[in-house]
Amino acid sequence: MAKLTRRAVLASGASAFATAAVADAPLSSLRPIGRPIEQPPKPVSDLRPRSRPDTRQYIENAPIKGDIGFAVADVQTGEILEAIDGDLSLPPASVAKAVTGLYALKSLGGGFQYKTRLIADGPISNGILNGDLILAGGGDPQLQTDDVAELAQMLKETGIREVRGDFLVWGGALKRVEEIDPEQKDHLGYNPAVAGLNLNFNRVHFEWKQNGDDYDITMDARSASYRADVTVSRMRVVERPAPVYQYRDLGAFDDWSVAKGALGDFGSRWLPVREPALYVGDVFQTFARSQGIVLKPAKLSAAVPSGTTLATLVSLPMRDVVRSMLRYSTNITAEACGMTATNRRTGQNRNLQTSALNMSQWCLRQSGAAPRFVDHSGLGDASRITATEMVLVLTSKGAFETLHPVLRDVRMVTENRDDLSNFQGLVRAKTGTLNFVNSLAGYIRTAGGRDLAFAFFAADLKAREAGKLSGNDRPRGALTYANRARWLQQQLIQYWARTGDA
Repeated sequence: MAKLTRRAVLASGASAFATAAVADAPLSSLRPIGRPIEQPPKPVSDLRPRSRPDTRQYIENAPIKGDIGFAVADVQTGEILEAIDGDLSLPPASVAKAVTGLYALKSLGGGFQYKTRLIADGPISNGILNGDLILAGGGDPQLQTDDVAELAQMLKETGIREVRGDFLVWGGALKRVEEIDPEQKDHLGYNPAVAGLNLNFNRVHFEWKQNGDDYDITMDARSASYRADVTVSRMRVVERPAPVYQYRDLGAFDDWSVAKGALGDFGSRWLPVREPALYVGDVFQTFARSQGIVLKPAKLSAAVPSGTTLATLVSLPMRDVVRSMLRYSTNITAEACGMTATNRRTGQNRNLQTSALNMSQWCLRQSGAAPRFVDHSGLGDASRITATEMVLVLTSKGAFETLHPVLRDVRMVTENRDDLSNFQGLVRAKTGTLNFVNSLAGYIRTAGGRDLAFAFFAADLKAREAGKLSGNDRPRGALTYANRARWLQQQLIQYWARTGDA
């Protein structure tokens, strides 16, 4: 993960001295493959979109079942230029992250940075901390193993050689969420826990290799530079036909088992972590040991930490966090950003569902739109928004100036998926995909320089429910649906890029 800088060592009672870089850290590894608006918004019922039979024909001819809603608006005036079934309320999937990005940047500011701190709760004398060492998270969703290694080095640089008290970890800056969407399968790495102390997007790397009739397995916190084995997440290979993965919460650690017959000769995958703070503590303890500082096993702390701050890691500015979240569509980043924004706005530590409700209410104040979000990432398919509501958000005060610089450019392609060489516009948008749900929303800059906001939502909810019952991660027909929906998106966007200057 690219950084500007994370490092900030603060003054403390401990003496500081320089040390070498962490060359002997454990096992160098292979890289794993709302501001109030000045004028009241226009009610949705007052919008009178112009008819565009050309685009309607695209939708009517699309070989996909279910519902489709589409809307386009002028960014400068907010005028709805077209809305075809724009009042259909459909799941946004990851397009919700565009709303979350706007919500976070408006609430926290582009320069906001998360802080992860090491705190000494006790006196320090001659390199000995006679008290507890606390690793306190601030909600940073992008903390990586490399960062934890750096934090351990920073601890050594303070001059501390021994900690006689407990090693505590505090993740209470955000309300802990065991999993973003309880309806998803336990083993899906994109549905992890969320807390105030997170690591590697709260995923652990599971790797296996056949050794005779058995398997050599590892569970580690893998990064570009390190591979730290973990004890808070454990795996057993068992003889059973199904399910492939099974999970139990045993309190002190996550207990996983995998069906032996499903493994093959070798392989790897990321699995979610359910107790992130203990996960970070486990990894930090390993790196501290490599620096000559032996800590007791990490314990969860419920109390807000107090004491002397020894060292601080700062995240990238929120503007860059949001840009990364929109580019890579990381669910945990969306949830952490959304919950942090709600906590700042309300002055209270809200849980995920309440925070999502707060974001929905903010949309109404910001733009007049009335979506219903159940999370900040779009992973839960119970969220609902219309295409018209989405463009109201995208054309609300300050939205274009805030979102356009951080959204990703979208390729325009031919039917054969080759780049469209004669496309004269610029499209920046956020995609969204669940099984039998496909969405895209953002901005079109036409060849003449006019900025348009658009939203496209498609969903076959009957097929989605049937797919859930099938038990398959990717049900039959889901990939075909997604490809056809994306091609329809391309046709609609290219049409408006050509005609939007008229």
